[in-house]
Amino acid sequence: MAIIALVSAKGSPGVTTSALACALAWHRRLVIAECDPAGGSILAGYLGGQLDGPRGIGELAVGELRDGNLETAFWSQLVDLDAPRRERLLLPGLVDPTQSGSVTPLWQRFADYFDALDRGTPGYDVLVDCGRLHVTGPPWPVLRAASVVLLVTRAHLPDLSGTRAVVTAMERDFAEHRVPPGTLRLLLVGDGHGRAEISRALKLPVIARLPHDPRTAGVLALGGTVRAGRPLMRAAAALEVPIGALLERRRARLAWPVQQGVPDAV
Repeated sequence: MAIIALVSAKGSPGVTTSALACALAWHRRLVIAECDPAGGSILAGYLGGQLDGPRGIGELAVGELRDGNLETAFWSQLVDLDAPRRERLLLPGLVDPTQSGSVTPLWQRFADYFDALDRGTPGYDVLVDCGRLHVTGPPWPVLRAASVVLLVTRAHLPDLSGTRAVVTAMERDFAEHRVPPGTLRLLLVGDGHGRAEISRALKLPVIARLPHDPRTAGVLALGGTVRAGRPLMRAAAALEVPIGALLERRRARLAWPVQQGVPDAV
């Protein structure tokens, strides 16, 4: 089990739509956590605001700052997207972005807790929607704790120009904090330049491309029936395979015995 984070450089390339599509299409038992400091949208959008009472990461943050009760309060703040199976659970994001001041000091606490969810019974992966990187109080500790970070970008020149600067910033930060190499990957959304061309330009592997599918994106944003056969959902389901391969390689690398006095391979 692992933390899998999605983040973007700027604009609205579809981080939340991509994360939700993966959460609904993958076979992994997971929690999708909205950790965008600018606010969450799944509760009001895809779920149509149908829940009674406040719920989500904002409530967790207030309770943690007041009582330190994250372990006991966490599961009560989740929404079952596949009730009653409890295999796809949502931790809703902030309703009011002004609440981000309560969450920002707790990003490391949340990162540590997410990382430990695989040791529960049952264990869960955590798929984290981190929103845009260039906001006040971005969830850097969650990104550093992730086994895989997907930098979501559209494949047109203006978007790629902003993404290039974010790639540089993230690689510098990951190196400073000893994040294992190979954590960061590009996830392309929609039409535009080719995968190989983008990978060469940004010097970063492209893990997959999600197609332009406005009908499905509209359902994921505003609610309705998600159809597994639609292009976006098929591509999101297929993304589970390379993600799983990355996770297996990371587990193998971390489990490889290191000889005394021999530096780790990179």
